[in-house]
Amino acid sequence: MYGAPVDLSFKNICSLEGAWTEEPSRGLRPLKRNSEMKYSSCSLRLNNNNILDLHDLQKTVSYFLAEPSQLAWLDLSFNSISHIDKVLCELRELRVLYLHGNSIFILSEVDRLGALPHLHSITLHGNVIETNKAYRNRGISALPQLKTMDFSAVTQQERVMAELWHQSNSRIRSNKLLKS
Repeated sequence: MYGAPVDLSFKNICSLEGAWTEEPSRGLRPLKRNSEMKYSSCSLRLNNNNILDLHDLQKTVSYFLAEPSQLAWLDLSFNSISHIDKVLCELRELRVLYLHGNSIFILSEVDRLGALPHLHSITLHGNVIETNKAYRNRGISALPQLKTMDFSAVTQQERVMAELWHQSNSRIRSNKLLKS
């Protein structure tokens, strides 16, 4: 049904709008286009560029893909992204999201991705948030449907630990609110 990934990696793209002038790299599998010259794919690679923010993500997905609402796999690794933008939550069919090797520094922004019902694989390693002790627990707690995080399987024991961490953190926050 869907062809090869639309590969815009290693194109020196600084803004997503800048991607619109690029021609996707040719891979082993040929890219198929429809009558509107959009690609029949559910995968988009924007890795290894210099992208700072995701402001034009929806426009970029719509520009390249014949069925943008069916985007299932998005690679934004090795860019200069510092925030997990809410625009990612609009990609309702997203199953795989690579964000490793960026500059994401606010761990709580991972919670936003909980709005993606089909997300089962995410990478966030190589970001500043990885240095936080609660990094993996927070990710697994926020995204309970995950099967893999940072290319490692999420185990049942990790799910239990993440749930305990979440309950403990919720109590601490509640107590702080009561005291203020």
